[in-house]
Amino acid sequence: MGIFSRSITPLAPPHQRSPLRGTHPTVLALTLVLVGTPLAAIAQSPPPSGPSPAPITGQDGYLLGPGDRVRVDFFNVPEYTGEYLVLPNGTVNFPEVGPVAVQGRTLQQAAAAVSERFSGLLQRPIVTVSLLGARPVSVAIAGEVSRPGTYTLAAASAASDGSVPTVTRIIQLSGGVTQAADVRQVQVRRQQPGSSGAAEVLTVDLWALASTGDISQDLRLQDGDSIFIPATDSTDLAEARQLAATSFAATNAGPMQVAVVGEVNRPGTHVLDNRPNSTQVSNATRLPIPTVTQAIQEAGGITQSANIRNIQIKRLTRSGGEQLITVNFWDLLASGDLQQDLPLQEGDTIVVPTATALSPQEAAELASASFSPNEITVNVVGEVVNPGGVKVPPNTPLNQAVLAAGGFNNRRAKKSEVTLVRLNPDGTVSKREIEIDLAAGISEETNPALRNNDTIVVGRSNVASLSDAIGTVLSPLSGVFGLFRLLGL
Repeated sequence: MGIFSRSITPLAPPHQRSPLRGTHPTVLALTLVLVGTPLAAIAQSPPPSGPSPAPITGQDGYLLGPGDRVRVDFFNVPEYTGEYLVLPNGTVNFPEVGPVAVQGRTLQQAAAAVSERFSGLLQRPIVTVSLLGARPVSVAIAGEVSRPGTYTLAAASAASDGSVPTVTRIIQLSGGVTQAADVRQVQVRRQQPGSSGAAEVLTVDLWALASTGDISQDLRLQDGDSIFIPATDSTDLAEARQLAATSFAATNAGPMQVAVVGEVNRPGTHVLDNRPNSTQVSNATRLPIPTVTQAIQEAGGITQSANIRNIQIKRLTRSGGEQLITVNFWDLLASGDLQQDLPLQEGDTIVVPTATALSPQEAAELASASFSPNEITVNVVGEVVNPGGVKVPPNTPLNQAVLAAGGFNNRRAKKSEVTLVRLNPDGTVSKREIEIDLAAGISEETNPALRNNDTIVVGRSNVASLSDAIGTVLSPLSGVFGLFRLLGL
């Protein structure tokens, strides 16, 4: 018999005599009548048509309750052996001795209770109780899960071997743990057998299960257990990505709403779909839920004034507290540190602060990042063919923006020099005179890479300036001469 069976053995070997010897005559007569009755007439439920199912193993501490199906074996008394159902009142009804209370008892304790009841009929009975079918299990779960509440699993919904549900199974039913969960301190509260109010609190380390495969941490649950998953005090970026990839983590089955504020092109609330993150970094690991980069992309990308070294994520826990997590996207760009691309959850707020200073090299690298906009707007004014705003890719050199505006107005433009006006992250405005060469490659001195909202001013040539000045002087006289012609003088 399986390890799930428990036996009560006598202190001394039984005598080789009839088990009914020494029984009171009245009881003996009643017993003979019952033994002569077919089992189908006295059993609580019809016996199975096929072979008896094997006992469920591995549940040493399982507590019996209404709905459990058990097998009670009497050594050398096969007429008493059979399958029984624990009734709603928590008893097993034996036709020979009546009801025996088994609710809240282990299999070993139930075997002892049955043996004691039958001791009036049998000489030192040897009784074994085995669990054939577990009842539906109700478990409550609260804390950092997507859908806290009470969940009930029928025996058919348990594991394939018929065992009762485990901690991870109930977590999966409740939608998975949130990103704020402390999976090292999962608490399981369990009522002690035979106690009226005392409960045992078991601590489960699901991180050990996820990182080392310690299956012992996936505790098998009993009816009436309650699970609490606390919030973590601090977030480890590396562990956050690993947690998001586990089978018991929350998955984003539908759209996720987050807020992105600060130095992005479209600050506000954004809805993220359930596509994997698309961080353009070598050896990228795609996660089943959105990450910070996807949220920033949805917000139109960062501005060129963004301080990507101190992006903050504000996250509310189920208990009402707030977690503040800082990520450094410069490490993501410079070294491909994917840990910085934090997985998100519903209700997160991303704050992109303003940079106080940014070198030209950093600005160029930042502009090419996947979380930067795909194009920027540059204003080209003055003596060009099509003055106004032009849209160009990030890191476009100055001369290419001039060409995008149609190039110089050959009759009026000063082709040797232009003025670049730039709004700096600290709010100041810089103005540079740059000697331009439309055929030159990118150079910070003569052909710098442009930033969003830069303004290029193309001045007039000396000839155009002189012509405009003469025109201004002569314009009043042209009005007088026109009046003379009108009067016919």
